[in-house]
Amino acid sequence: MSEQPTFEPIIIGFTCNWCSYRAADMAGTARLKYPPNVRLIRLMCSGRLDPTFVLKAFSGGADGVLITGCHPGECHYIEQNYKMLRRLLLLKRVLAGMGIEPERLKLVWASAAEGVKFAREMTIFVEEIQKLGPLDWPSWDSGNAHHNVAVSHPEEVTV
Repeated sequence: MSEQPTFEPIIIGFTCNWCSYRAADMAGTARLKYPPNVRLIRLMCSGRLDPTFVLKAFSGGADGVLITGCHPGECHYIEQNYKMLRRLLLLKRVLAGMGIEPERLKLVWASAAEGVKFAREMTIFVEEIQKLGPLDWPSWDSGNAHHNVAVSHPEEVTV
């Protein structure tokens, strides 16, 4: 009997330069283990994350997106992490409308000193996405993406 291979999700992580990216660095420096499934992208602030980047991550093959930033009230750009929180709530509604589980998008607050928390949250999120399974969006060729889609042309209607 052969074992079924475990699903290893692709996670895109958008991290704040001032807090959570440094927490990731601290986790690495402390040799804390977390799954290698997460690809981190550093932003100056979580509030600068354009919602289309999240949608692009999903359309590009990500099974989950994790956004991390400074704790509320501790943002280097005053209130930008509150802006991210509002965008997150909107993005979850948009994802649900598109038929994607809102649980595939998560926001975590982590300061630069919270490397342990960062590693733990990464591990938890990867496990949550493994339970959800792969996000099976159609794969598009690098050329014209529309040529793989079956389009039915309506019959000509005369008035």
